[in-house]
Amino acid sequence: MPARTYDDLLRTLKKGEFPPALYLHGSAEILKDEAVQLIVGQALDAAARELNFEQRTIADLDPESLHTLLETLPMFGGRRVVVLRGIEGLKKKARLREVLIAALGRRHEDTLLILIESAPAESEKAKPDAELIELAYAVAANGLDPERTVRWLRHRAEASGVSFAEGAAEHLAEAVGHDLSALRSEIDKLSALGSEQAVTVEQVGDLVGIRQGETVSDWRTAVLEDDPARALRLLGPVLMQTGNSGVKLVSLLGTALVALGLARARYDRGDRGGRLVSSLFQALTQSRPFNVGDWKKETERWARVAPEWPGPRIQAALRAALAADQALKETRISDERGVVTDLVLTLAGSRAGGTDGAPVPARGRTPAGV
Repeated sequence: MPARTYDDLLRTLKKGEFPPALYLHGSAEILKDEAVQLIVGQALDAAARELNFEQRTIADLDPESLHTLLETLPMFGGRRVVVLRGIEGLKKKARLREVLIAALGRRHEDTLLILIESAPAESEKAKPDAELIELAYAVAANGLDPERTVRWLRHRAEASGVSFAEGAAEHLAEAVGHDLSALRSEIDKLSALGSEQAVTVEQVGDLVGIRQGETVSDWRTAVLEDDPARALRLLGPVLMQTGNSGVKLVSLLGTALVALGLARARYDRGDRGGRLVSSLFQALTQSRPFNVGDWKKETERWARVAPEWPGPRIQAALRAALAADQALKETRISDERGVVTDLVLTLAGSRAGGTDGAPVPARGRTPAGV
């Protein structure tokens, strides 16, 4: 079976349909947990949960106990819901895997089986289990797009008694990089305050330590819009924010430059205005990249600045970003602000470079007012 998105699962559940076997993989643990809560809430009433809901971890099971767990009939009819976590552990337990694969082949309609694979560590690039994708309803839980993230934030906040004033929810989502787990933590903090007043943009800034207009996204925008003075003014506050570093900034900028390369390629083939924005948005919808920001705003921005970024300039900018990344990762380098400053000035200088878009030397030039 093909891998599906979290929205595909929600649409299936909304119709009152339950996949006999659901395989959840991907990086968004919070979406996996919410899927379990939603299915259990719809499939079992409160009384049935005491008897017909079980949650186990692969590491704690042997072949016999797993077989018993999967073949047990529901108490008093109805259906059971069985959640198996740590599915990635099957890679090291061949006999357990055989038992599970056999059970998936039988597909008992009175037992809803939910298989949850833990999110891989940031340093890992784990692939979903190809066999489970074929045998179960597989869902890639890899987060929500930025617009959906804000809606998710408002909904979860409302359930916790928290409301947002205009722009506050958007700023909070932007400030934490649209990370659902981080947003849930911030909702808990706001809920603990017990205020009946709508949370303002200023209060969000105080809560997360990031004022509106001083996010990583604002810094990246200044670079792409050829505003080095603003980019350098923002660099200090942005680098002081928790979780930010020179390596992270250069990585985010590199992602934006790759996207800008796509925008310029489509601009060169004749796409303009709304047509260009639409094609870029469609590309984002298909690839669903991380760390891009608000898709609508970003695609509009890329389309707007594409005329100032010819292909050779983008390629030169990517080479400069790679060099900065390598410099930042060398243990001898301690001045990350200096490295990123040089990168900003180099990219700004590339606008005035030769016809090949090559950057001109930037060290020593600082825009007025910085």
